[in-house]
Amino acid sequence: MFTGIVQGVGTVVEVIEKQTIHTLRIEIPDTKDLAIGASVSIDGACLTAVKIQGSVVDFDVIPETLHRTTLAHLSSDSKVNVERSLKFGDEIGGHLLSGHIMGMGMIHSKIENGEGVDFQISIPVDLSKYIMEKGYIAIDGISLTIGLIQDGNFALHIIPETLRLTTLGSKNIGDAVNLEIDSTTQTIVSTVERVMEQKGAE
Repeated sequence: MFTGIVQGVGTVVEVIEKQTIHTLRIEIPDTKDLAIGASVSIDGACLTAVKIQGSVVDFDVIPETLHRTTLAHLSSDSKVNVERSLKFGDEIGGHLLSGHIMGMGMIHSKIENGEGVDFQISIPVDLSKYIMEKGYIAIDGISLTIGLIQDGNFALHIIPETLRLTTLGSKNIGDAVNLEIDSTTQTIVSTVERVMEQKGAE
């Protein structure tokens, strides 16, 4: 589990493309006590450390993850958001995340607003039912609050500290981003849909 509070930015050292998987070699900000088999969020996707050499960690990425996320677009020197998995007793500053990306959105607009930045993110149609104003969403592994929803897009208002600690400030119009919906929201929407279906069948 993760919280969406990014701990730093990592750098892709190498992408090794194999027959069915990609191996991402990433230099991450902190490998203290990191063990092989540990889970790490890379741009919001939960990956398993398979090799550790100093500050460089190898992660194998299966085809399903490559298909659903932006990880397939990474190359050497790409920057990624990094979060180590949650430990018992850790403070939850964002919201609980599984690291299972549900789809990709696209940056529709980007406007500087004082020291911050305002984004409009296009929503995949199949995820639109989960998007609600003031609800939580993870963008590339960053826990954020949804703003105004309009014309298939939702607003994000990003503060300077988030821009400093993550890759979000370097994103541009047309760039894809990974989306994970808050698990509580998923549960509520699924429950309401099931109840409505049962009532319709009566």
